Amino acid sequence: MSKRETKITRNYLKYPAGSVLIETGDTKVICAATIEKGVPSFIKNAEPAQGWITAEYSMIPSAPNQRFRRERRGIKGRTAEIQRLIGRSLRAVIDMTKFPGYQITFDCDVIQADGGTRTASITGACIAAYDAFNHMLEEGMIEEMPLKEWVAAISVGIIDGKPVLDLDYELDSNADVDMNFVMTESGKFVEIQGTAEAEPFTEEDLQELISLAKSGISKLIELQKSSVEA
Repeated sequence: MSKRETKITRNYLKYPAGSVLIETGDTKVICAATIEKGVPSFIKNAEPAQGWITAEYSMIPSAPNQRFRRERRGIKGRTAEIQRLIGRSLRAVIDMTKFPGYQITFDCDVIQADGGTRTASITGACIAAYDAFNHMLEEGMIEEMPLKEWVAAISVGIIDGKPVLDLDYELDSNADVDMNFVMTESGKFVEIQGTAEAEPFTEEDLQELISLAKSGISKLIELQKSSVEA
């Protein structure tokens, strides 16, 4: 099992409708939700009317252990893949017919990276969504809470033949198998990403990793709930 502790700080930024600093071990991500009037053209005429959820992901150059150059000429493939994953994960648990005519953009900015940045982004962004929707309720912009249930994400892997939960950078770099799980509060899978870096893994290995991921995500969802109840 992982020894990494996850810490949530809500209302981390002044201006967004919802903002969270999520810290998982030495990984730190700011997740902010911004509400805008108007929706993309491809859903303007949707029946019933609906809103839209999108996400952007980035990492500051000094976040990892070696500085990298900023993405000034368009985002790279990894960045595009991660922000699409964040958007899909949030849309899976949000009823977009309950905030018609609005787009909510989730900015997930990694300020320190030590593995698990995409999973931390999803977990933190869901809390930012909760706060943003509460803001909309308080302002009379919507009538019902669009968040149907919580969603969270975590990594698992096999290292030296043993299953490990929530990989930091060093563990991830040495993993024989590396997987990311996104799951809902009701135990449904949104996405599973898995790769054998060395030896192929068995069906028994997969079942063990699923069980480990479920236990980790269950604890993260408990943390999400307690953070908004405090």
